[in-house]
Amino acid sequence: MIKNIEPFLQKKKYELLLFALIQHLFIAIFLSDLAFYTKVIWPVNMLILGMASVGVFIEKGRWKNILQKVLFFLVVALPIGLTFLGNNHYYFIFLNIGYVVFFLFIFLEVLKYLVKPSYINTDIISASGCGYFLLIEISTFLFQFFIYQDPSSFKGIDFSSPAKTYIDLVYFSSITLTSIGFGDITPNAYNTKLMTSFFGIAGQFYSVVLVGILISKFSSKN
Repeated sequence: MIKNIEPFLQKKKYELLLFALIQHLFIAIFLSDLAFYTKVIWPVNMLILGMASVGVFIEKGRWKNILQKVLFFLVVALPIGLTFLGNNHYYFIFLNIGYVVFFLFIFLEVLKYLVKPSYINTDIISASGCGYFLLIEISTFLFQFFIYQDPSSFKGIDFSSPAKTYIDLVYFSSITLTSIGFGDITPNAYNTKLMTSFFGIAGQFYSVVLVGILISKFSSKN
């Protein structure tokens, strides 16, 4: 089935990936039943994300495609496993590590694409947006990895359900990377404080470098 839609996935890869990332991060805006979100919407989200990531790795080499397929299967299976292993502390740790690896793998490929061509088009614009949202995904699951090891590593996080914890961390990661920093959620351990500082710097660095890249490509096109 994937073989039949590969040409479409390759042609629209960055637009599809951008849509998949936005719906994964922010679809809870439209939902009130977070239990339904965890059991149904989250697995569907990851299926969409996994499918969207296929286009980024078409014609990128055998080993990259094998790794992408393995990670695709992993990130789709992990939220389904919450139904059976939702109370297992170590399962959540493994889930977060898997997601960090998945999003970092895609981010590096997107970054490589942004730097390479000397022109600007819709793919470049979409890929630049993907890079920013991928940074939010990476930081969210990395923070979540630490918070499930030590719940006191952050102040202001809602632990009443996995969905609420995740949404709080998406919010925290977004305002950290954009340097808004409202202060309602704060790191409370040395490792999470340093990670927050790192991602705050990474968000600013990405924005500055991205603007330079886009201006350079636009100038080259003209």
